[in-house]
Amino acid sequence: MSHAERHRNDRIGWLRASVMGANDGILSTASLVLGVAAAGADRSSILIAGVAGLVAGAMSMAAGEYVSVSSQADTERSDLARERRELATDPVSEHAELAAIYVKRGLSAEFAAQVAGALMAHDALGAHARDELGIFEHQRARPLQAALVSCLTFATGAALPMLVVAAAPPSMLKLWVVGSSLCLLAALGGLSARIGGARARTGALRVAFWGALAMGLTYAIGALFNTTA
Repeated sequence: MSHAERHRNDRIGWLRASVMGANDGILSTASLVLGVAAAGADRSSILIAGVAGLVAGAMSMAAGEYVSVSSQADTERSDLARERRELATDPVSEHAELAAIYVKRGLSAEFAAQVAGALMAHDALGAHARDELGIFEHQRARPLQAALVSCLTFATGAALPMLVVAAAPPSMLKLWVVGSSLCLLAALGGLSARIGGARARTGALRVAFWGALAMGLTYAIGALFNTTA
């Protein structure tokens, strides 16, 4: 009988970028519009500030993620290029190095040498990338993908508080933004925790706590400059 196992390692890259983008989009935009609202701005001014924050934040997320993941990709390419040269110039030492790794993992020296030889005959660079360098194909750095995901998820997340601002009654605008944003942040935290294999409740409470703290601090700063009070 076959035994199917489901692992989550292959989700780490896109999950991290997606969650970070959406979470930052909701939280930073909600905090921004609350701060502007607390300062006494009208709805149109709040919307203008929110749109500016959405565009700036989305581009910042894309640029930051691209630079960060590009650095990782550069390191991976450099390590693989060096490994490729070593395999071409000194395959005997590389075989011994790979066999030594398997010995440390519990194989006998003879069996480790056989395994290393078989794997190198099949895909020498792939074997060394995986077992010596810790580089797995499904976890390779992809800068453009990470940047695009971060940009789109941030913009999507940021658009949600903006829709609330546009629809909320003026007297209830702040309350609607706070309530809806905390619900969205909690749902996002719970979902990401569930996908990652953790408890949804823990993830939801963690994200909601930090979201409430950020919005509270931003609101307090805006209230200090309220010219209509």
